[in-house]
Amino acid sequence: MARFDRYLLSQFLVLFGFFALVLVSIYWINQAVRLFDALIGDGQTAWVFLELTALSLPNVIRITLPMACFAAAVYVTNRLSSESELVVMQATGFSPWRLARPVMWFGLIVALMMSLMTHFLVPMSMTRLQQRQEDVQDNITARLLTEGTFLHPVSGITFYIREIDADGTLRDVFLSDRRDPATPQTFTAARAYLVPDRSGEDARAKLVMVEGLSQTLRADTKRLFTTHFRDFTYDIGRLFGDRPVRFVHIRHLPTWDLLSDPQGAAERTGFTLGQIANEAHGRFAQALLCLSAALIGFATLLTGGYSRFGVWQQIVLAIVLIMVVKSIEGAVSDPVSKDAALWPLAYVPGAVGLGIGALLLWIASRGSRSWLSLFRRRAA
Repeated sequence: MARFDRYLLSQFLVLFGFFALVLVSIYWINQAVRLFDALIGDGQTAWVFLELTALSLPNVIRITLPMACFAAAVYVTNRLSSESELVVMQATGFSPWRLARPVMWFGLIVALMMSLMTHFLVPMSMTRLQQRQEDVQDNITARLLTEGTFLHPVSGITFYIREIDADGTLRDVFLSDRRDPATPQTFTAARAYLVPDRSGEDARAKLVMVEGLSQTLRADTKRLFTTHFRDFTYDIGRLFGDRPVRFVHIRHLPTWDLLSDPQGAAERTGFTLGQIANEAHGRFAQALLCLSAALIGFATLLTGGYSRFGVWQQIVLAIVLIMVVKSIEGAVSDPVSKDAALWPLAYVPGAVGLGIGALLLWIASRGSRSWLSLFRRRAA
């Protein structure tokens, strides 16, 4: 690779890293705040919060890579144009096609990163994230062991613990069960213990209360029945119902499984064959979009040449063009999802983006000073 190519490629990669860091931080913090409220409200630890947010990070990176690639290409090209570096290189004989060579290397590097995300990291992280979310959902102990707070794990249930000893003993427990309006029940105990029940196939947590009082109100007769007990076992696990059947999303499956056995993937996930094809080929198409974004961002600004007023017109045009490519991506997604035989349409947005970039490079090679000059000369 020539020295100029290395210099330009390094500029692209540095700014790409900066924009990717900013965009990932914005997306990641937005998701982390919602996740933090849900987990801490259920009594989970900070370690569980960090683990789940880390597992969601690959999918966030996948979303932001094309935008960071486009922003880096536009910013670096604008800076090189304003500092006349591109003018100097063109004066030494570098054609727009030659100048675009490091841009293509940059786009290929980002496309390789996108492929790594879509084909490997995102499916693995999403699968692990779903497993950890199910484990957190089943972790009844963490959802109930919060002292000094009235908890409502499910509708109609109120649970309170005054204090939790170091050995796990629950002090001054209050449990109100109002799920049946005809016979609401209230349990109070001086001590209680949460113990797992391994007797059945579906293990449930049991709340063993010691030295307490049970109160049952009959709504029809307005009579209150009280029972003092030395020990009483309450099935806490049944409050949360049976564990639902695990839902497998197509984004959790490896690309090879989607392409080699689409019918099996459809049976496992419940999605149609068209949605399976759209997901599988869309993973390859996203890498092509990264290359298109880099080429459009560079080639559009290259058509403007040097101007004291900057290249703001070309920047606006580049944004419009990338929005056109993204709108095409959204337009072809629905037909492919309905008919798997139309899977080649998934590659149309990337191909259109590369075609637009090649057209802009051809316009720049014609020596036009701005993106309007070609049309003005034809009109004249």
